[in-house]
Amino acid sequence: MGDRRVIHLVDDEESIRKAASFALKTAGYDVVTYASGVEFLKEAKSAAVGCVILDVRMPEIDGLEIQAAMAARGVNMPVIVLTGHGDVSVAVQAMKGGAVDFLEKPFEKAALLGAVSRAFARLDDVDLRTLETSEAGVRVAALTPREREVLEGLANGLPNKTIAYDLGCSSRTVEVHRASLMAKLEVRNLSEALRIAFAAGMGRKPK
Repeated sequence: MGDRRVIHLVDDEESIRKAASFALKTAGYDVVTYASGVEFLKEAKSAAVGCVILDVRMPEIDGLEIQAAMAARGVNMPVIVLTGHGDVSVAVQAMKGGAVDFLEKPFEKAALLGAVSRAFARLDDVDLRTLETSEAGVRVAALTPREREVLEGLANGLPNKTIAYDLGCSSRTVEVHRASLMAKLEVRNLSEALRIAFAAGMGRKPK
């Protein structure tokens, strides 16, 4: 691999491809864009090793199917998933499938670069997952039992109302616990909280 990092950007929206490519290229990355999952999978096996940014909602083949196809073909590149508003449950599935992170559209440049940085750190350091697991366990241990239950529900892709029903409390109470656990975990958004939850082994409720 050369000095410049390669990012494979798969999104059917031209505006997203242009905006994300510009942000990434100005940050020093080489970017290869694909307008569809089919187009990417044709090149994936022989593509330069790097990071893959996948849109979840695409025609023909969606992001989860692409992720599964990559695994089946032995394409072991770290994946970041892009989702529209309301696709959190789908993003949860992607992260269970090994995605490093997910970003909700529209995303900020800083969030995009942060996710890419984590993806390449995963690619560089095979021991990083063990370290993430250890650190996540320490953070989750600081939560109250009820906060851990709320986090478990979020990691299973459940909305606040469903978590509230399962726990026998109000949605407002779940919101309070959710705000508290995010503060204790020192995270700014749901994707960061979920990353810690998955690293700690949460979100494995059988379907």
